[in-house]
Amino acid sequence: MKTALVSILVLLSAAASAAPPPMGDPTKVSLKTTPIVPGIYMVEGADGFAGGNVGVSVGDDGVFIIDDELQPMTPKLKAALGSLSKKPVRFVINTHWHADHTGGNGGLAATGAILVAHDNVRKRLSVDQVLDFFGQQMTIPASPPGALPVVTFGDDITLHLNGDEVHIFHVPPTHTDGDAIVHFKKANVIHAGDTFVSSYPIVDSSSGGQFEGFITTADRLLAICDDSTKIIPGHGPVMGRADLVAWRAMLVEMRDRIAKLVAAKKTLEQIKAAKPTAEFDARWGQGFIKPENFIDEIYKTLPPAPAKKSGGKRPPK
Repeated sequence: MKTALVSILVLLSAAASAAPPPMGDPTKVSLKTTPIVPGIYMVEGADGFAGGNVGVSVGDDGVFIIDDELQPMTPKLKAALGSLSKKPVRFVINTHWHADHTGGNGGLAATGAILVAHDNVRKRLSVDQVLDFFGQQMTIPASPPGALPVVTFGDDITLHLNGDEVHIFHVPPTHTDGDAIVHFKKANVIHAGDTFVSSYPIVDSSSGGQFEGFITTADRLLAICDDSTKIIPGHGPVMGRADLVAWRAMLVEMRDRIAKLVAAKKTLEQIKAAKPTAEFDARWGQGFIKPENFIDEIYKTLPPAPAKKSGGKRPPK
């Protein structure tokens, strides 16, 4: 658990920390650019952790990006974007507030980019945040004014750029309470932020996240996907609709298994000992969140069981 915890804290705090992160120095990480469809790319760390996946749209209207990695990666991110287009970055959309997705805000805003995010992202970046993972807390300092989104939205917003209609919409609390999905309607590409990743998800309940939200958001994503849709996850390789279907099935099965064990009065340790994740570990359990941590997250935010019907009889006094 300690290794997983350290990894999580690095992901969420590296941009705010002056100390070299224990996962390695991000300034030594190189970036890899992958074409998704014509005019849209994904930028990610090639030989180490750079932060969340960056979505990039280039075209006649300039450059539009989704998320901007850890703060130390900003010079390399600018260089990667410069290799795709000599036009400036006009807009940056943050899919949520965590530092591995917003670390470049200040550096890009200083060059003229307009920062866009859900209302709750600006609220959380504006003040110190206390994160609580597996019983250990840490405080993330507020971002400077120049790194705060200047355009915020409640439900959704649409950008018309580079020949596409880019629909950005908020989803119910999932990874956090400020998650946004970015849908390139013409290109048939989605950036899902950390509501969909290539491993077990992180439920940041200290930021309003809820496990059930991952299922609700998967349903919302499936409604706008077809077999040709390319999905950029918050972390991991580009995926498609079939991957999302498998992800949702895993989430539902895990929720139901743990709910059944809870209903049988099993303790958290007994639930872990039952290894309910075993069949999914090879595919989804190889990331930062290990199976026992994933069980902790589901257990912590599991909706309460519905009350049994009394059959019309008055309860005893």
